[in-house]
Amino acid sequence: MIIGVIAIVFFVIGVYMNKRSLHRKRLPEGSIDHKKIKELGLSKRECEVLNQIATGRSNQEIAEKLFVSESTVKTHVSNILMKLDVKRRTQAVQKAKELQIIAF
Repeated sequence: MIIGVIAIVFFVIGVYMNKRSLHRKRLPEGSIDHKKIKELGLSKRECEVLNQIATGRSNQEIAEKLFVSESTVKTHVSNILMKLDVKRRTQAVQKAKELQIIAF
């Protein structure tokens, strides 16, 4: 009897959480949340660098692609990590995807 009650309670909690998650406002897949970018204080160049990081490029490759020095890219990466409150580039990309500030 107790196991049945516990199962029903967990079922009700699951249904409630599912309905709650379905009603969240989400942007269409592939669109970028420019409001969130502004809230985080990311500059246009930092967004470009973040997109390049997401494609798997190294600092040197990003510097060549964006026509800036490698130290400038390192500065942008450092600023991105700080603004997204992460420690690694992979975490930055993951968080950027969650926040929908990069298109992937």
